[in-house]
Amino acid sequence: MNKRVPVTVLTGFLGSGKTTLLNRILSEQHGKRIAVIENEFGEVAVDHELVIGAQEEIFETANGCICCTVRGDLIRVLNQLRKRRDRFDYVLIETTGLADPGPVAQTFFVDEDLREDYQLDAIVALVDAAHIAGQLASEPTAADQIGFADVLLLNKTDLVSEAELARTERELRAINGTARIVRTHKAELPLAQVLDLGAFDLDRALAKDEAFLQPQQLFEWAGNYTLTTGEQVVHTGAHEPDHDHEHGHEQPAAGLREVCIVMLQASASGVAGIDALVPAAAEAFRQPANAIAAGATVEAGRFVRLQLGAHADFRLRVPATGNWVVYCEHAPGEFGWTVPGVNVTGEREYGSHHHETDITSIGIDDPRALNPDKLNDWLSYLLQSRGQDILRMKGVLNFRGEPRRYVFHGVHMIFDGQLERPWGEATRGNRLVFIGRKLDRQELEAGFESCVA
Repeated sequence: MNKRVPVTVLTGFLGSGKTTLLNRILSEQHGKRIAVIENEFGEVAVDHELVIGAQEEIFETANGCICCTVRGDLIRVLNQLRKRRDRFDYVLIETTGLADPGPVAQTFFVDEDLREDYQLDAIVALVDAAHIAGQLASEPTAADQIGFADVLLLNKTDLVSEAELARTERELRAINGTARIVRTHKAELPLAQVLDLGAFDLDRALAKDEAFLQPQQLFEWAGNYTLTTGEQVVHTGAHEPDHDHEHGHEQPAAGLREVCIVMLQASASGVAGIDALVPAAAEAFRQPANAIAAGATVEAGRFVRLQLGAHADFRLRVPATGNWVVYCEHAPGEFGWTVPGVNVTGEREYGSHHHETDITSIGIDDPRALNPDKLNDWLSYLLQSRGQDILRMKGVLNFRGEPRRYVFHGVHMIFDGQLERPWGEATRGNRLVFIGRKLDRQELEAGFESCVA
């Protein structure tokens, strides 16, 4: 069997920079012979000699919308290309700015002939940093495109401030917590960050990045502080400029009236101390939270819900001098969190949930062996009942009595999974990620629990 040709899908809302990126790819000296499937052909200034030397190798789909003709034009064009395998070694598909990339991805799962010759490599979504907030508020397709992506290019970064970029990145992580975010200006970036990623080959993706399927947490941010015994004052909301520190913002997010946190003692400073405590923090966030009014004291190790106000102060009771990690339900900038006079020694951001769009990403990380029959029943039910709401799902599974890892991808109601390489010396376990609309964490966790062997 010949090596399958990798396919990259370029998506993104109108004006995000897809055509700019496409032209950049085609003009780079990367040594690839690229065939392009382009549904806005008239707007693309392509140097045909850099594609494969013939104009007919750039294909335009009828009526300019490959999402609507995915069972027709797209398959027809891909089948045409199969007859010319010796003339190209990569395929780029650019969707229109109003298209849902899901049907495009599904094509490579449902058509057996295409599966023999093509390998979906990744979905790359461009995001207009200056306009994405408005697009997310008014255009559901914009959120869908982000949810499907393996890579998010936050483009036009020169048009907005650093604070706005940071805020947008949090929005993107909340929608799709596993996609890699790359900031770009005029879609300039090393092509290795968008081509040959193997994002739809989980074994390959995990070999490159062990955190590729890192599950999402119930907290969005964690900061490691070096604190001394006693009580440490912290601020939320608006404060005078001399109280600001690198995570301080003037106002909490509109409508945000409370936030859950937990403070845990770490054995190390920096991100190492944060990472070691993630399981304990995750467990704490699953417990009932005690409400803490402004001015009250937060005890170490207790999961609490801070009642926010315009100028709300709280106190952290520090029982011993050392490293203390605060895990927050929301990013610091969303509720004006500042620790006067103390900077973090390390911090982590986690995409968990969002309050302005109904698309979220939810992860499950569990070491227990699964019953494959029960898993099949659960996923069949899930796809039949919630398939339209699930944009993407992917994972690596640990089947009882099976020496090999089971890897899977799902796009809407289409599922594809198979046994891959042996576990070997690697720690066995399950890592699943679901990205979709109005997902219910408890429902997903209960379904997974029903599959445990």
